[in-house]
Amino acid sequence: MRIYSEEIGTSPLPLYVQIKEILKKLILNGSYGPHEKLPSENELMKRFGVSRITVRQALRDLHAEGLVFSSQGKGTFVSKPKAVQDVLKLEGFGEAMHSKGYDTSATVLDINDRCRPPKAVKEAFSLEGNEPVLEIKRIRYLNHKPVSYDISYFPEALGYRLKKLDLTQDIFPTIENQLGIPLGRADYRLEAQLADSSVAKLLEIKSGSPIMWVERLTHDQSGNPVDFEYLHFVGDAYQFHFNVERQHNEVSL
Repeated sequence: MRIYSEEIGTSPLPLYVQIKEILKKLILNGSYGPHEKLPSENELMKRFGVSRITVRQALRDLHAEGLVFSSQGKGTFVSKPKAVQDVLKLEGFGEAMHSKGYDTSATVLDINDRCRPPKAVKEAFSLEGNEPVLEIKRIRYLNHKPVSYDISYFPEALGYRLKKLDLTQDIFPTIENQLGIPLGRADYRLEAQLADSSVAKLLEIKSGSPIMWVERLTHDQSGNPVDFEYLHFVGDAYQFHFNVERQHNEVSL
C-alpha cells in the first residue's frame, strides 16, 4: 500500500471527506493509474484508523464522482478519466473539468474565416445568400488524452473578433470575458455514432469505435445564436448528467 503524506483528523471536515480527498488527489495526479486497484477496505481502515462505515462512505463519494468503479469480489479500481458535464449548467469543457481537478487543454487544427456553412448552421444563424462564417476545428484533451474533436461555427461579425484571440482556451468564457457577450442558453441534440477513420485518427481510437455525437447551438442572453458546434466525444470518456422532472397535468373532476 502506498504511503500517504497527508494525515486526517486535523481538519473540521468529516473523516470520510478527508479520506476521499486524499485518494482523489492520488488518482488525479497519476499515483494511481486507470484500472489500478485501490487498497482494500481493511487496508484503508488500518492506515487511517477509522471504521469500515467511514471508508465505505469515502469510496461511495469517489464512485459518485466517477473516479472509481467496483468489481464484486475483486475490489475498487480507478476509472479511466471521464469528462462529466451537467447539461443544466451552460459551461465550457474546461470550466466543467477544472472544478473536478482535471487538467484540460486544446489544440487548434484549423481556422477558416470564409467558411461556407452547412445547411444546419445556415438555418441556425438565419443566414441568407453566401454569407460566410468562422469555422474552428479543435481537439480537446483531458489529462493529456484526446477526448473530443470539436467543429465550431460563429457568425461572421463575432468570428472576426474571436479569431484574434487564444482559441486553445475555453470558448464560452472567452466570448463572455473578452468579448463582453453574456451567454444565455443552449439547445442540445445527442446521438450515438461510430467513428469514421478521420475522426478515429484524431481521437486516437480505432475506426468504428463508439463515440457520442453532440450538436449544440448556444445563444446569448438576448436570444441571438452565437455558437453552433458539432462535438465528437470518445465513447467511454464522456458523460452527460441530466435532472428531469415528470410533469403532472391537473385533472378536473
